[in-house]
Amino acid sequence: MSARSRRLLIIAGSDSSGGAGIQADIKTASAFGVYAMTAVTAVTVQDTQNVNSIEPVSPKLVRDQIRVCLNDIGADAIKIGMLGSAETVKAVSRTLKRYASNIPIVLDPVILSTGGKRLLGGNAIETLKSTLLPLADLITPNLPEARALTRIGGSDRKSVEAAGRKLMAMGAGGALIKGGHATKQTVDDVLVWIGGVEIYGFPRVRTKHTHGTGCVLSTAIACGLAQGLSLPLAVGRAREFVQHAIETAPGLGHGHGPLNLLG
Repeated sequence: MSARSRRLLIIAGSDSSGGAGIQADIKTASAFGVYAMTAVTAVTVQDTQNVNSIEPVSPKLVRDQIRVCLNDIGADAIKIGMLGSAETVKAVSRTLKRYASNIPIVLDPVILSTGGKRLLGGNAIETLKSTLLPLADLITPNLPEARALTRIGGSDRKSVEAAGRKLMAMGAGGALIKGGHATKQTVDDVLVWIGGVEIYGFPRVRTKHTHGTGCVLSTAIACGLAQGLSLPLAVGRAREFVQHAIETAPGLGHGHGPLNLLG
């Protein structure tokens, strides 16, 4: 199978504005020449300013979407985004254990929206830590999410690396702690994996158009893994893609606008 026919299963919520979630994931996969399939976990009513409402998809329907995609087309990688509830987390973890052995999984633990709305409740966080995190080849939390998962505070390098190591001790194959919430002039993403620690530093772009950044990054990494790249190379390529997408954002909407995913 050629690199252009690699397959990615995306498990995430829908974003009606198209800047994040399933819509941004599909656009990102297409930019890398990867065939995207989806298991929709929730339908959201949102724009660049707010998440106005969320309608969850039943855990059974989420499970069945995953099952039929993997049984028929199959997947070379899986990206997991917004799940919303403990019941959905359990359904996804059980289904992946049964149908997705030996498929690389990138887990983006979507806990808060860009606008600050909580998208994963407290009990669901604990369920994610115990059932889904151990299945992930890579988890990609931002600093607040890493803090919620590990209880390790601080944005200094020592704290970030400690959080990454704790996530690996909890079962993840590796952890990419995203530095966008820090206040430095550069955005330093820290990858802690079996090979050690890698730092991906890029100049901070002063912009409000960052809607969907985490979705795009995790999907781009999953595309790299699907195409056979090593974890550090997949992260590095994905990070360069996101940087360009932020720098050339089209400036749409009245709030946190979407990235440029058209190249």
